[in-house]
Amino acid sequence: MANPPLTVRTSDDGTVVLQPRGDVGVDAAVELRQVLVHLIRRVRPYRLVVDLAEVSGLDDINVGTLVAIVPVADELGVAVFLDNPSAGVADLLCASGVPHQRLRPVRA
Repeated sequence: MANPPLTVRTSDDGTVVLQPRGDVGVDAAVELRQVLVHLIRRVRPYRLVVDLAEVSGLDDINVGTLVAIVPVADELGVAVFLDNPSAGVADLLCASGVPHQRLRPVRA
């Protein structure tokens, strides 16, 4: 069975890790937004990590979703980090308004 396009897990320290996969396009927009809103508004983990290591591309809708969640999460006391983006995805997110300190580079 193939990996699902979006997985959520909780690490030992309580960090919630959301991991989308592949080319995250318009077909994934509703699910990504719903999962992020649920996690931020209902679950309210201390830290939410969106692991972008397996994302090959993001469409404009999903870029906007990731840009929008950062200040909303801040208001609710949830620290959001976007981990392991490719150089192109990182440039796109920064150009769209994600603070660079919220992007954590690919791990070696």
